[in-house]
Amino acid sequence: MTSYRTAAVGALLGALPCLFTALAAPPAQAHGAPTDPVSRTFACSPEGGGAARSAACRAARAAGDPAAADWDNLRIAGVAGKDRERIRDGRLCSGGLEAYRGLDLPRADWPSTRLSAGADLTLTYRSTIPHTGTFELYLTKEGYDPKRPLTWSDLEAKPFATAKDPALVDDAYHIKATLPADRTGRQLLYTIWRNTSTPDTYYSCSDVVLRAPAKDSSDAAPPSEAAAPPSQSATEPTEASRAAATPSRATSSAADEGDGDGDGDTTPVLLAGGASVLVLGAGVAATVRRRRPSR
Repeated sequence: MTSYRTAAVGALLGALPCLFTALAAPPAQAHGAPTDPVSRTFACSPEGGGAARSAACRAARAAGDPAAADWDNLRIAGVAGKDRERIRDGRLCSGGLEAYRGLDLPRADWPSTRLSAGADLTLTYRSTIPHTGTFELYLTKEGYDPKRPLTWSDLEAKPFATAKDPALVDDAYHIKATLPADRTGRQLLYTIWRNTSTPDTYYSCSDVVLRAPAKDSSDAAPPSEAAAPPSQSATEPTEASRAAATPSRATSSAADEGDGDGDGDTTPVLLAGGASVLVLGAGVAATVRRRRPSR
């Protein structure tokens, strides 16, 4: 009988590590941000290369941006499409998250990417864990002033491009779109990624400089300019782009450890896991009592 009790207790103890592992493991989170056109989060991160040393990025850090290393974790849980209700004007680039407030600084020298108005665009959105969801791309209206806080009224009411459940290829989503042809100069590309396999919505600001499209062959760029790559940063995104070409997972975020906005999502798992431990322990105890010889 003693051997039976010993075996039962051993089985319980052997199961506990598995149960506690399940308790500790958070649900898989999607993470990511645009690397081309370079987003403010990526440009100012340790992987941003020369762009991270720009005056704008230095100012963002001075404004109190301790989460610069977590460039791929700017997300809010439970938005459910109500972006304009959850995020107030002037806080669009930070998503209203205090840790990223430096990204909202209104200035015209953020690291940017040169593009042609009306041209085809492939937005590279780096990530490492495939998730379902929809990407929405917005562009600021003509007359946008980068020296003023970004507001929802600066963006079109509807995205100029969307992509649902794109494939994750080489640790990145590649969103194909055509830029509006009626914008020139410094503009801002605002990307919203609405996850459907997680409750999170991601927000990203990519500063771009749009040159007017050529109207005919006589307006085409000279050969030396035409040979230049279509996406070229106004500051130094080429170095950042090279870093993005060899993706590596960013520093683990606080949210992954249960300290971020998504930590509430782990509560049902903890409750269910705790209940499993109690039920299993009670079952073993009952079995041991039934096996005791009557006196």
